Amino acid sequence: MQQYLQQDIQFLQGVGPRRAELLKEELNVRTFEDLITHFPFRYVDRSKFYRVSEVTTDMPHIQIRGKITGYSAIGKGNRKRLVAEFTDGTGRLELVWFRGIKWIPETYPVGKEVVVFGKPSYYQRRINVVHPEIEDPDKKQSLTSKLQAVYPTTEKLKDNYLTSKAISKLQANLIKNLPERFEETLPAWLLQKLNLVNLDTALRQIHFPDSPAQYKKAELRLKFEELFYIQLNILQNKTLRTRRFRGNVFQKVGEIFNTFYRDCLPFELTGAQKRVMKEIRRDMGSGRQMNRLLQGDVGSGKTLVALMSMLIAIDNGFQACIMAPTEILAQQHFRSITAFLEGMELEVRLLTGSTKKSEREVIHRGLLEGTLPILIGTHALIEESVRFRNLGLVVIDEQHRFGVAQRARLWEKADVLPHVLVMTATPIPRTLAMTLYGDLDVSVIDELPPGRRPVITRHSYDSKRLQVFGFLRKKLAEGRQAYIVYPLIKESETMDYKDLEDGYESISRAFPPPDYQVSVVHGRMKPEEKEISMRHFVAGRTHIMVATTVIEVGVDVPNATVMIIESAERFGLSQLHQLRGRVGRGADQSYCILMTGYKLTDEAKKRIETMV
Repeated sequence: MQQYLQQDIQFLQGVGPRRAELLKEELNVRTFEDLITHFPFRYVDRSKFYRVSEVTTDMPHIQIRGKITGYSAIGKGNRKRLVAEFTDGTGRLELVWFRGIKWIPETYPVGKEVVVFGKPSYYQRRINVVHPEIEDPDKKQSLTSKLQAVYPTTEKLKDNYLTSKAISKLQANLIKNLPERFEETLPAWLLQKLNLVNLDTALRQIHFPDSPAQYKKAELRLKFEELFYIQLNILQNKTLRTRRFRGNVFQKVGEIFNTFYRDCLPFELTGAQKRVMKEIRRDMGSGRQMNRLLQGDVGSGKTLVALMSMLIAIDNGFQACIMAPTEILAQQHFRSITAFLEGMELEVRLLTGSTKKSEREVIHRGLLEGTLPILIGTHALIEESVRFRNLGLVVIDEQHRFGVAQRARLWEKADVLPHVLVMTATPIPRTLAMTLYGDLDVSVIDELPPGRRPVITRHSYDSKRLQVFGFLRKKLAEGRQAYIVYPLIKESETMDYKDLEDGYESISRAFPPPDYQVSVVHGRMKPEEKEISMRHFVAGRTHIMVATTVIEVGVDVPNATVMIIESAERFGLSQLHQLRGRVGRGADQSYCILMTGYKLTDEAKKRIETMV
């Protein structure tokens, strides 16, 4: 069985080399085993049918049997779309596609009866369904009469027809051709004691459940197993903590640190910053490797603490580096640290994927000769060619973005293991911190610097949008700026996500020029286009930035005081904290408004309540 599951994904029926590359690139699905553990994140009931006359836009999805009465192609180039008129005798609605414009009319000609499934929306006073699933009722698979799994996918995959439905078909092919049952990983006595289903049943039912009760049992079994192994990992980490690795001893606080503290410190350290610095100095002087998690809200002064820790390393004859998960965040660290060190003769360099070859050569030479004390960068820091003369301190920002293997590769760049300081802006309960970072000591900066105010967070329903926009206009009139964040770029199939492109158009109508300037930023833009939009916003030339989570880290605009998060229930707690951290970076009061529909799952309600 293991041999079957370890096969390259390209050899699964329906995949092939081209699709395999996309699955590897977008979802990190490389083997059959990776695919079977790519779990659905929700289910839709495909047993219920509606009539057109019953449809409202607040429905999460609809399924209707009817006929297509006509097609028309509208627009040009990238904005070209196919619109079909659809009726079931009780009313009419439009079906809209931006892809598959040629083959859809050939497969489903005018007059043919079809089954349509998708999320209804409202456009130009007409109800429509964008990118509906469409099927021949005579060939309708038995699977769609049950609960249908919805899988995580990406825009790039959907552009290449690897939709959630396509992934479901691949799962069916994989399970259909299994040579035997999945081998059990937990002892029989434990399954019996906790009334858990076996692994084979769990994996089959999580993808193709017979009923809600069955997928709940499957989900419980798989979640238990994941937590079970995390708990084992915690026990292992506790063992490791009792025999710490040897580390360099930083005996002194020298001239460089003292000069910075006396002449360059921009403000008096908070009590929390002083407490954390004492903890770090104690670790670095102990003779054992420091492994410390530094937790604090965006704007609490973590970067300053990290810089002062690096100066202690430099005073003791060592080099230091910061590794950030994105180029934008690395650039932000570079700008803030060079600003802090202005007037001091300390060289700081930036190394990212876009660093030119000539600049890389200068950096590599400075690291080996020991003349470059501080290096800031992205994953580029763990490249084989990056070698330090005497690396003493590694600072890792937003550790949850990096794998354990990546952290270990950075350690290997020193003869004696360097001290490690991990920074995160995501508030983590101490019990969860022990789970995620069981091998780390935890420090918390729980005070904001003088002049900073906590962000006021409010939950608002979509029906209150006019009031929210009124509040936003008031803040813009005061000279402030705002972010409006959407989960996706285009309407996801069958999912109640706000569409960034439609959102940008509606925001532009609600806040028209010349009084307002609106910019848009998302991950599919060319880097230079994204950079121009961000630069305009930073400079204050645009008032509102409509964006996806591409702004989750790395955008620092103190004048931006309003963050509106659309479909906030679709974001994880960590993402919500990161997005809220984009505001509250100046002295003015900032606000974060979480917009949702009325229908929220219990989990989504808990996330929203936690934020508010």
